Amino acid sequence: MEEGQRQKPKKRRKLFWICIFVVVILVVVGIVLWVTLRKKSEAEEFKAVFTSRCKAYIEGYDCEKTWSAFQHAYVGKDPCLVPPDAYQLLVDAAPFEPACNRMMFWSKTKDVVHDLTSKRDCFITMEDTFLGTVLNELTWCSKEGSSDTFTSGCPGWTDCVNNTVSSFWSKASESYAQVACGSVSVMLNGSIAVPFNPTSIFASIEVKNFNPAIMKSLKVVLVTQEKEVSDCANPSLKNLQKELAQGIAYSCQEVPESQIQECALQPHKPCGSCW
Repeated sequence: MEEGQRQKPKKRRKLFWICIFVVVILVVVGIVLWVTLRKKSEAEEFKAVFTSRCKAYIEGYDCEKTWSAFQHAYVGKDPCLVPPDAYQLLVDAAPFEPACNRMMFWSKTKDVVHDLTSKRDCFITMEDTFLGTVLNELTWCSKEGSSDTFTSGCPGWTDCVNNTVSSFWSKASESYAQVACGSVSVMLNGSIAVPFNPTSIFASIEVKNFNPAIMKSLKVVLVTQEKEVSDCANPSLKNLQKELAQGIAYSCQEVPESQIQECALQPHKPCGSCW
């Protein structure tokens, strides 16, 4: 066999490994580009939703200022190490406004209370406020040392205490409760054994931040169904009454869910007659 013929297999093997190397490089570059574009897409999409909701809100807000204050709370931080007070700058930039005699709180009655407030302007929940509207049902986080916002791979409410999302809602709930004024209402679930659960946001945060200097009373609307489990004599509601600051009057009324749903469909019916 001639020398040139013996070298051909070596050249082919060398060419083969060069091709493999090029393919690997292209795959790695492709993955890096895909991850980068995905991160960019997540951040851009999230900001677009935030900004569109901000601009669509009834009252005028500086959306860029609000976005900047919002990002200040969590960008570049471990998503499990963002305490509620990290959102103080955001709350200062878009403070919760008091709506005396119309403020509604809730616990385990999310669907029924928001069905009512979406159809009637009798009451306002925290989710109906500016910050509540802008961030409702959204997920966000960042990473330590990162300048990006992510919407996937973020820790959930049960993954860690000071996660990005739950800390916002804790701070928002605290701030909303602090401005509760006049006659305030809360919808609790009469279909469960403990309507006033001490671990709920309402019990652990909101009740503790009610200010008797501006809040006159709290009315519990205990939402019941055909199979009623709890009534206004429930021991947990007695605990709620004890938890209220001195000077805040307490009352409770059992109201069928069907009655609330009917009220939501009657825009001309006086709000006070819903229960």
